[in-house]
Amino acid sequence: MSGLPAPVRVSPLIKFSRWSLLTVGVLYGAFHQSRLSKKEAAIREVELKQKAIRDEKLAAEKKIAAEKEIAELEALAK
Repeated sequence: MSGLPAPVRVSPLIKFSRWSLLTVGVLYGAFHQSRLSKKEAAIREVELKQKAIRDEKLAAEKKIAAEKEIAELEALAK
């Protein structure tokens, strides 16, 4: 049929090592993801607070610019 030899039996020590390393890698990844998620959530909180302040400042600047433009237009209309 095919010219392939019969598969070789893998040592139980090698199987155990592979599964152990896979498990450790998955657990490390979950721990690392959890840690990074907490860190990112804290950063987002700070950014939301700063965004509110920045939005207020931009709204005030837009209001001043609009008032200034209206005053200039009134001056030109006279």
